Amino acid sequence: MATACLLTQDARCGEELARLTLVRMCAQWRRVPRNDVDFHVRRCLVQGHLRGGARLLGGARERVVLVLRYWDGLGETEIAHVLGCSVGAVRSTARRGVRRALVGRTVPAGREWAALRAGFAADLDGMTSSAVPLDEIQRDGAARRRRRMRAVAAGCALLLAPPAVLAADQFGSRGATGSAEAADDAVPGPVRIVASGERVAAAPGVDVWLTPDGKHWSTPQAPNQFRGAGDVNLAAGEPGISAQAEAVQGRYFLSGLYYGLSGDAARVEIGVGDRRITANVLTLAGDRGWGVWYASAPLSGPEGDDLLAGGGGPTVTVYDAAGAVVARSGIGAVPS
Repeated sequence: MATACLLTQDARCGEELARLTLVRMCAQWRRVPRNDVDFHVRRCLVQGHLRGGARLLGGARERVVLVLRYWDGLGETEIAHVLGCSVGAVRSTARRGVRRALVGRTVPAGREWAALRAGFAADLDGMTSSAVPLDEIQRDGAARRRRRMRAVAAGCALLLAPPAVLAADQFGSRGATGSAEAADDAVPGPVRIVASGERVAAAPGVDVWLTPDGKHWSTPQAPNQFRGAGDVNLAAGEPGISAQAEAVQGRYFLSGLYYGLSGDAARVEIGVGDRRITANVLTLAGDRGWGVWYASAPLSGPEGDDLLAGGGGPTVTVYDAAGAVVARSGIGAVPS
C-alpha cells in the first residue's frame, strides 16, 4: 500500500492500485512461484500503474525507479527485472529522476539517498489509507480467474476446429492449385521479457523458463530439461541457434536458443517450405544477445513431415528490429 501511494502520490488512487494488483495476483495465484512472490506482486503493481494514466505523465517512469530504489530498497538489477529493461536504462532513469526530485535543493554529495527517503516518508505521513479489503479481493480475484478460464476454454475450442481452419491460421491456406500462400511476415511475433525462473506455459503440458545459464523446459514425457552455455556456448560471440522438436499431445513442440546477437531479437520465424510460423520469444530482463524461441506444429501431414526433414528442411531465422536477418539455422542440422 505504501509503494502504491508513493507511485500515485495520492492515497485514494494508491488504495485502488493496490486493490487491483491483489485482485490480479489472486486470479493467477496458481502460476506464481512461491519462492518469488514479492517480485511478482511488485511487478504487477508497477505494470498496473504504468498501464494506467501514469504513462501520460512526464517523469512517471523516473518516479517508479526512485520509489523502488530509495523506498523499497531494490538494486538496479532487480528494478530492471521489474520494469523489463536493461540495467543501464535503470541507471540513466535514476540519474534523471534524482536531478528532477532534488532540483533547487542543496544536498551534500552521497546524501541523495537519505534526502529522497525522507521525502517519501513525509509524503506518506500526509496520507491516510483504509484497511485492505481481503474478502472483497478474494471474491473479485476468483471471478476474474473464472472469466479467464472461460476465455481459455473458448480458445481451446478454436484450436479443436477443423484442421483446415488451423492450417490456414498458422501456415497460410492452399488454393485450388495447391500452392501455399506465405503468412504475413509484417506482423511481429510476441517477445516477452521474463524474470529468472519465471515459468511460462508454452503449450498444453509444457512449461519453459529461463535462468542466466540457459533454457529450461518440461514436457509430460521429459520433465526438467536444460540447454545452456555448455551445449551451445552462449559466450561464443558468433550468432547461432539451437533447436529441438518433440512430440507432445499430437503436435510437435519446437523450441531452442538463439545466442551471440549484438542486440535484441524482434522476431523469430520457422520456415517450412513456402510456409512460415512466427515463434514466441522469451528473454531475460536486462540481458541482451540471447533468448528462447518456441512454437508448435501438427504432428502429421506435410508440415509435420517437413519439420524433421534433414538437408533442405525447415530453417529458424532471427530478425532484428529493422527486419534484418541476424541468425539462421536448420532444425535438421541440430540434434534434438
